[in-house]
Amino acid sequence: MDLKSFVTIVPDYPKEGISFKDITTIMDNGEAYKYATDKIVEFAKQVGTDIIVGPEARGFIIGCPVAYALEVGFAPVRKPGKLPRETIAVEYDLEYGKDSLTIHKDAIKPGQRVLIVDDLLATGGTVGATVELVEKLGGVVAGCAFLIELSYLSGREKLKGYDIQALMTY
Repeated sequence: MDLKSFVTIVPDYPKEGISFKDITTIMDNGEAYKYATDKIVEFAKQVGTDIIVGPEARGFIIGCPVAYALEVGFAPVRKPGKLPRETIAVEYDLEYGKDSLTIHKDAIKPGQRVLIVDDLLATGGTVGATVELVEKLGGVVAGCAFLIELSYLSGREKLKGYDIQALMTY
């Protein structure tokens, strides 16, 4: 299946000069959404996965059906103040400033093989911080899976040494 045919390109969003890749047109097509999910499930089985981790919010949308299909758990990564129990946090650099992400302190057990799932690999900041959170908890990053990779932003460089799957590349 040509998943790119289900991605809607939105010019000049969220600001002029950006060509936004809208995945909602994959999600609202049952066949395409299932195909994308199944491809990530295959990758998860290849790398050996005990739990799925996904950053908010699109990582939830992509990661939860993968976890369901594998019959494994899902651990959310969120902005500070959004998770109700004790968390650990990682700060990471943005183009202009800093941001941080958190995960429940008990979400990953030492030695668990974790597949990180998100919609998009761009600069690698979010996924790099997610990797750091998983490893701080003693998890082993089995791989990272994305619907889309924007190769011109070189996010893959921040993930050297990790298995990566991107279903589409721009």
